[in-house]
Amino acid sequence: MTFGTRDSKHSIEQGLVFAPKFDEHGLIPVVAMDAHSNEPLMLAYMNEASLKMTLELGEAVYWSRSRKELWHKGKTSGQIQRVVELRTDCDQDAIIMKVDQLGGGCCHTGENECFYRTIAFGKDLPADEEPVALVHR
Repeated sequence: MTFGTRDSKHSIEQGLVFAPKFDEHGLIPVVAMDAHSNEPLMLAYMNEASLKMTLELGEAVYWSRSRKELWHKGKTSGQIQRVVELRTDCDQDAIIMKVDQLGGGCCHTGENECFYRTIAFGKDLPADEEPVALVHR
């Protein structure tokens, strides 16, 4: 399997060949979302090898930036993410991956998802010298 070449803006934005743009570290951001509720589960990164493994296996395989190694989500924890759909944005430098989250939640903290807190904004912002609040969902 190979990815397409990024030879023209038109082919990237309008074409039907997947030509992902990896950043200067060889990574592309991936937002995993629950395929049924559309809730965001986590943000992680893939390199070319992990993206190809994800496409081949039908399960999420990421690149761990902290451990500098491939990370087959759920291989040790049982929190497998079975791929239902993959989408890329207009310039193919980000991916949304809709998944069936198996084995409980997906966050290392024990939460169902990594986005378990909301950030105050607008009229809920604190006074000038107060820190911005987080609220557990």
